[in-house]
Amino acid sequence: MRKLYPEALADKSFDNTGLLLEAPFDPIRRQMNSVLLTIDLTRAVADEAIERKDCVVVAYHPLIFRGLKSLTLADSQQQSLLRLALEGISVYSPHTAVDAAPGGLADWLADIATGHLPSPEPATHTAHQDKTRETIPENEEANSNPEAKAPGDQPAEEKKKPQRPRMAMQRTYSKPTYPSHRPVDASKPDLNPSSVNHTRTVISPVEGVEGFEGAGMGRLITFNEPQPLTHLVERIAHGVGSPKGFPLAIPQGKQVEDIQIRTVGVSAGSGHSVLKGIEADLLFTGELSHHEALAATEKGQCVITLFHSNSERGYLSSVLRDKLTNVLKEEWERIRNEVAEAQELTPEWEDAVKDEDVFVECSERDRDPFGVVILQSSKQEGKPLS
Repeated sequence: MRKLYPEALADKSFDNTGLLLEAPFDPIRRQMNSVLLTIDLTRAVADEAIERKDCVVVAYHPLIFRGLKSLTLADSQQQSLLRLALEGISVYSPHTAVDAAPGGLADWLADIATGHLPSPEPATHTAHQDKTRETIPENEEANSNPEAKAPGDQPAEEKKKPQRPRMAMQRTYSKPTYPSHRPVDASKPDLNPSSVNHTRTVISPVEGVEGFEGAGMGRLITFNEPQPLTHLVERIAHGVGSPKGFPLAIPQGKQVEDIQIRTVGVSAGSGHSVLKGIEADLLFTGELSHHEALAATEKGQCVITLFHSNSERGYLSSVLRDKLTNVLKEEWERIRNEVAEAQELTPEWEDAVKDEDVFVECSERDRDPFGVVILQSSKQEGKPLS
């Protein structure tokens, strides 16, 4: 992880990156040569790692942010750490080092915003073209109101203009839904990343880390040609796992179909500290507070947020898993050769060194705390309000 995302790239003003838990290695009770990737190290993810017998959990968010005065089972997060240590499972957190690295999280989100759907992107039209007056036919009004008289039962002068009846609905709701982060079929990609002509700059550069020139927090995208906001919504939805919905803020008086985007400010997670003061048509991030989003729309900017960790989780399966697997295979081969040549080994160590395989997998239980609840289709009376 340090080869891919040096800790020197992280924002040390608040972050706590690196090896947070180093579990003792016991060759007699050896874990699998496997790593479990997760955004958040919850109890469910800790259970998963223990069941899988992983040797390391790479948790993007640090479970320890500040100094601890004690480690007890009374605290649910500390309980997870203690249970993992007991099972010989270590924990590493890269957090903002991944955000800042070239080809890291910020670039992944920028690749999505500048991607292109395999099929033709949806045609756009101006909102005023849809502002046709909706009328309710008299026969439909009569059918919807059982007390209405049939045509001809009342004088023409007493006939009233059709009125929209109230809707009576039996509401049923879906279970909370979350974006899908399953492995991508390379032959059938949902999105061709970074295929729309643009320039890209780092918002807050991180300098002085050899081999990582161009690192820094956030990205500012400038398209060669303005892009419809509707196209960006489609790209983002496909790129982050097709969620059932996500928040979109636009200035009052504007219509989504009318808005053209020339510049996009991008930041994973809580983006305000990176995006504040950025002059961009669209702010694309994990989350902004109510007042931060309101201030942006008052300035004429648009905002797309995904719920915090949904702006991060897809990176694990799309990018990090393969990167880490390749580096681990090389590193494990080097270590096996060094250990075999350097000393006589016990039978347990010999067995460990003979194991050539390494595996990196993404957690199946990791998810954002928030899901989207969908109002299901239900029987209704009256005319829909759309």
